[in-house]
Amino acid sequence: MTPETKNMIAAMSLSLAILIGWQVYFVEPELEADRAAYEARQQAQNNASNVPQPNSGGTGSVASQSLTSASDTGARLDITAPLVTGSISTMGARIDDLILTSYSQTLEVGSEPIRLFSRFDSEKPYFAEFGWVNAAGQTLSLPNSKTVWQAKNNSLTPDSPLILTYDNGEGLVFERRIEINNDYLITVTQLVTSKLDNAISLNPYGLIRRKGTPATSGLYILHEGPLGVFDETLNEQNYDDLQDAGNEGIVIKTRDNGGWIGITDKYWLAALMPAQNQHVAFSMRALGTNRDSYQTDLLGDSQILNPGQTISWQTNMFAGAKRVALLDKYSEELKVANFDLAIDFGWFYFLTKPFFHAVSWLNGLLGNFGLAIIAFTILVRLALFPLANKSYKSMAKMRELAPKIQKMRADIGDDKTRLNQEMMALYKREKVNPAAGCLPILLQIPVFFALYKVLYVSIEMRHAPFYGWIQDLSAIDPTSVFNLFGLLPYSVDFMPQFLSIGIWPILMGISMAVQMRLNPPPPDPIQAKIFQWMPVFFTFLLAGFPAGLVIYWTWNNTLSIAQQWWITRSIQKQSQQG
Repeated sequence: MTPETKNMIAAMSLSLAILIGWQVYFVEPELEADRAAYEARQQAQNNASNVPQPNSGGTGSVASQSLTSASDTGARLDITAPLVTGSISTMGARIDDLILTSYSQTLEVGSEPIRLFSRFDSEKPYFAEFGWVNAAGQTLSLPNSKTVWQAKNNSLTPDSPLILTYDNGEGLVFERRIEINNDYLITVTQLVTSKLDNAISLNPYGLIRRKGTPATSGLYILHEGPLGVFDETLNEQNYDDLQDAGNEGIVIKTRDNGGWIGITDKYWLAALMPAQNQHVAFSMRALGTNRDSYQTDLLGDSQILNPGQTISWQTNMFAGAKRVALLDKYSEELKVANFDLAIDFGWFYFLTKPFFHAVSWLNGLLGNFGLAIIAFTILVRLALFPLANKSYKSMAKMRELAPKIQKMRADIGDDKTRLNQEMMALYKREKVNPAAGCLPILLQIPVFFALYKVLYVSIEMRHAPFYGWIQDLSAIDPTSVFNLFGLLPYSVDFMPQFLSIGIWPILMGISMAVQMRLNPPPPDPIQAKIFQWMPVFFTFLLAGFPAGLVIYWTWNNTLSIAQQWWITRSIQKQSQQG
């Protein structure tokens, strides 16, 4: 081996040794430090779990990992209440399993009860979460969605609150007290005790999150999705509104204390209500890669925790059926402004809610919502009787004038200007208002729409039976002319609702046709043909409406027929006597 070769081997060996040493003593520690820093950042994101952050006005950064249906390794603690069953996981102390035992999916025997919240590890989790976040600049170890809490008891009942504790091992002890009453109200009280030597600041939060865009009715008359009342003003957002809002979501900056926020379905509500003397920040957002997870949250102002002291924060959560009496009750007891607006009574609120109370009161007297609707119709007719009476008198006189108008049309011919002049002169001499017949219909429009809202949005009407084949006043008439009202052994559920013409829509059409025959025929032939086909049109139109509304309209037509017939007969007798 030549000296040159030996030198080359030695140089290569030395270079290799230097490279290995550099890798072992410099590169690997640096990589390990970077890895540790990365894991710390990931852990911080996971800990954040999209909770509201005090430095962003109630918003948080998106951590996609926290939105997946991760495994839940915590023990399950039972929830048992008169109207609710379910469980709470010790991991994260989330309320993610709630079943409303008083309501079923359908009227069929054995139908599953309504599930409001779904477990964190399910395909479409729906849950409520509570906790604390660090004030800006703090990095204290706080419980998060993966924290396993220690339970002092194994179940939550109205008589036994659930108490959970967690010690972070760094001088902070957390306690969570969860209570439930007999009527869908869950109260979460969070406490933190400090053993530190210095004062710290923490912000309490609460959130409601659901994964997956739920199916909605798609009707403009009903809101389903995120909503809340802030500064005593209702704020409603659709799911697509949150998808369009971007990562920042929709931040609500409030002026006053209190308010509430949540997510509503047609009949069910999950809503957070802080103590109404506290100022909080609210936000709504869509999360995840596909933006198909939705969150409403609240963030309380910073709470100063001094050494040796304990701070607490209380949040009420309504999770259940949107019964008017309950929402009104909690609005009054908890001093929550406009909590009843969780029920979409709409623009005719000033009519809709009084109508609801009237029908409910009548139901209490008569024991049936269908009979209550019929009785309510009679009351409406009595209230409108003077105006309707005047209108029907005018229509009866118009009917008497019909032969004169027909003769006038035959004499004058195609001179429409002269015909109109002569007709107006006739109306003036006879003191008849041709437009008076429209008044009862115009007055009925807001009543009809308000009652429609009552039937459609009030859970009290859901699955409320009448008699015979009507077992749900809030649903369409289940019979259909296309299977001879159930006599033929096949279903017509595949047909559009407006074609599924049941018995009550047909009765409504017949009553409308009879009423039309009592009205004076329109002078214009085209108008006359339109009026002839109106009962058919309304039969198809109302076929897709709730059966309770069709019953109301049919009974209203029947009362109108009776009133109009009586007035017409009276005027005819007066004319004969005169």
